[in-house]
Amino acid sequence: MKVWLNGKLVDKAKACVSVFDHGLLYGDGVFEGIRVYNGTIFQCEAHLDRLFASAEAIRLPIPMTRQEITRAMQQAMRANQVREGYIRLVVTRGAGTLGLGPFDCSGGSVFIIADQVALYPQQMYEDGLAVVIARHRRISPDMLPPAVKSLNYLNNILAKIEAIDAGAGEALMLNAQGELSEATGDNIFIVRDGIVLTPPPEAGVLVGITRKVVMDLCRELGVPLEEKPLTAQELLAADEAFLTGTAAEVIAIARVDGKPIGTGKSGPITRKLLAAFRDFIRAECGGGPG
Repeated sequence: MKVWLNGKLVDKAKACVSVFDHGLLYGDGVFEGIRVYNGTIFQCEAHLDRLFASAEAIRLPIPMTRQEITRAMQQAMRANQVREGYIRLVVTRGAGTLGLGPFDCSGGSVFIIADQVALYPQQMYEDGLAVVIARHRRISPDMLPPAVKSLNYLNNILAKIEAIDAGAGEALMLNAQGELSEATGDNIFIVRDGIVLTPPPEAGVLVGITRKVVMDLCRELGVPLEEKPLTAQELLAADEAFLTGTAAEVIAIARVDGKPIGTGKSGPITRKLLAAFRDFIRAECGGGPG
């Protein structure tokens, strides 16, 4: 396997950054996880928009243009023969001192991993996913802006450990106000009386690329949609619930803390949106999931 690292394709075993890199020492960097369908980078411009916005928010210079990054991703895909898979695009602050000061670093490292992606089995898209509500709360937006997709994911990892310990596929995180925020790596939607509801960005939500596509599809399909604060009680009383994300695409929530949501399987609106999302992929990429 080859990794694109600072302008070169290098063997996986030799793809290294400095132990003094602030990305390693402090989580000081940004990243994007991007799907590849039929040899095409899905929603490439939207991902680059978010990458550059995240970097600007933490005053991290990216030492490449958008066009150069796109070409580098394509090189990594070709080198690893990835036509259906996943790209991890990472920009770090670079090597610096052991102090916190970010502006004494030598300049950012950029690396790109193009590989296969572990998907949920097809049966799970029909049966839905078991989730838990995590004890660990989502970091408040006034502490760390959720729009910044940074390398510091420890908050999410602690919640993911709770899901693993409970034998669940995902954990849902509440914000400081006790409202639903997001899952450890996905956005949350519920369906009630035919209306699709999702937490707003100010609930501590990373505004996902798949989330936006699904919201646009709701509008195109005439499915009522609203962004509003949601509670765990509203989730448990919902007719349907689902997650959206780069790897998950659109997947139903079947049970929360052992309690069924609706019928306990993927509901009609969830299935409709998954089918529409996969049609959208085929239209953009000329291929994709069946």
